[in-house]
Amino acid sequence: MRYFRTITPALLAAGALALTACSTVGGGDDSASEQGSDTVVLVTHESFALPKKLQRQFEQETGYDLVVRAAGDAGTLTNKLVLTKDKPLGDAAFGVDNTFASRALGEGVFAAYDAKLPEGADQYRLAGDDDHALSPVDNASVCVNIDDGWFAGHDVPPPTSLDDLARPEYAKLFVLPGAATSSPGMAFLLATVAEYGDDWPDYWQRLMDNGALLTDGWSDAYQVDFTQGGGKGDRPIVLSYDSSPAFTIGDDGSSTTSALLDTCFRQVEYAGVLAGADNPDGAEAVVDFLLSPQVQAALPDSMYVFPVDSTVELPQEWATYAKQPTDPLQVDPADIAEHRDEWLREWSDVTSR
Repeated sequence: MRYFRTITPALLAAGALALTACSTVGGGDDSASEQGSDTVVLVTHESFALPKKLQRQFEQETGYDLVVRAAGDAGTLTNKLVLTKDKPLGDAAFGVDNTFASRALGEGVFAAYDAKLPEGADQYRLAGDDDHALSPVDNASVCVNIDDGWFAGHDVPPPTSLDDLARPEYAKLFVLPGAATSSPGMAFLLATVAEYGDDWPDYWQRLMDNGALLTDGWSDAYQVDFTQGGGKGDRPIVLSYDSSPAFTIGDDGSSTTSALLDTCFRQVEYAGVLAGADNPDGAEAVVDFLLSPQVQAALPDSMYVFPVDSTVELPQEWATYAKQPTDPLQVDPADIAEHRDEWLREWSDVTSR
């Protein structure tokens, strides 16, 4: 099998490489005020990565020196932005997603900036963000993935739904990262909340009774335990992304895996100007940069996510095998903000029995 690259989506916190594509990378928790007036600081997650030529282009066109400051995964990033809102770590932030964005808005982390969105991006706006403080930059859906060859070789019909995963014929075949330690794991928990409502704990009990295996992060689940991962895993069902089949291309040129599109929860990553930014003009320029045609076109190959710009031509493997759900499972961002901790406590209780 020809594996195009290790899958490390930008929405993926666990196991992600701390990649940055900037000529100057800040460290520590210093505020942006320590930078020069020609410097703009972007606070982001540890998986941010764009081609260096795009950063150089931004710097040449705007006159700003761009400093990228990594601050952990999406959850850690949000927590840091909230805790430092009175003395922000930078001027702009990217990587807060729809599972955490309502908290950031409620805490006043972001300033209003109604950026001009590319075609098709309006559908990804955050519900309740009346000031348009957050601009959608990319999206990807967390979905159950299967090893097509395994099911064909074992004469077992592949699952198609969340319900199927708790059926006896799929006992001890599913591996997934936990909701308390993983961004995609949390997304899957939210998918079950969307699908089953108040009965989601009963579903999780059935899932665990059926031998589902929990790992700390996506990397362990996919690369170690999944049969199409990098190791010698024995589980042909895994939690991953809708883009994952674009990276499992066999010798015949076709993908060896599929995403089950009826199991998906969409994640959207946002960028915004930090309230109290030392360089708000530079921050607005960074947001515009992330929405530019050049950056949008670079997202699939650089950060393994879909652009919000509907005019972008996707790479061939993406266009053929990275199919997106037409009706992903959703939970209102305000409900996530209100109940996240409660859901996680109940999830921990169920999965630890």
